[in-house]
Amino acid sequence: MQTRLSIVRHGQTDWNLATRIQGRTDIPLNSTGRAQAAETGLRLLKRSREGAAPSLDGGQTPSAAGWEKIVSSPLDRAAETARIIAGELGLPRPEIIDDLTERHHGHIEGLTFAERQRQFPNGIPVPGLESRQQVLDRVLPALGRVADEFPGDAVLVVCHGGVIGTLIRYLTAGVRPHPDEIIANGSVHDFLWTDGHLELEHFDATIRGFAENTHYSG
Repeated sequence: MQTRLSIVRHGQTDWNLATRIQGRTDIPLNSTGRAQAAETGLRLLKRSREGAAPSLDGGQTPSAAGWEKIVSSPLDRAAETARIIAGELGLPRPEIIDDLTERHHGHIEGLTFAERQRQFPNGIPVPGLESRQQVLDRVLPALGRVADEFPGDAVLVVCHGGVIGTLIRYLTAGVRPHPDEIIANGSVHDFLWTDGHLELEHFDATIRGFAENTHYSG
């Protein structure tokens, strides 16, 4: 039995705009982020009415007629995004799942990308930084529990760039995201949970050259 998990990155925050690494720091959406969440909700509504989802090769694959449930990280930027999307789709209030929270970035939280590179150049350990394996060890079981609760259905999951990036790196053996690809605010990435395993169906990548450099998916 397959469960479709459409994983959404939250809308923009002021720290995204300032290229500051958020991690577990609970920064709220800004006005642009709320608009992005509403726009994502409308795109998902259109998808549910058309009954198709994009695939990795750029074509279309059959999709569930609609999403049965929406779940979210506990951080405010994700939870508010989920509430806005739920309103657009007519879904019940999102369920909060603690294990979907963003990757903990320890001592680099609050730093800009440039400050992070100056203080902790590549290869220098960052105190308190959660490893990618630690992220997988909590996120994969959480997604499995959601899939088990809704076998054969479709569920929306609202969380963070660091979580989505970790899942995509894991499922593509580190091939993606490519250096010029970002996980944009409001983007939707489609996965299938099949027989206890997660599969990537569609990576909603944005090419860095066509968007502001406000995305950190570490």
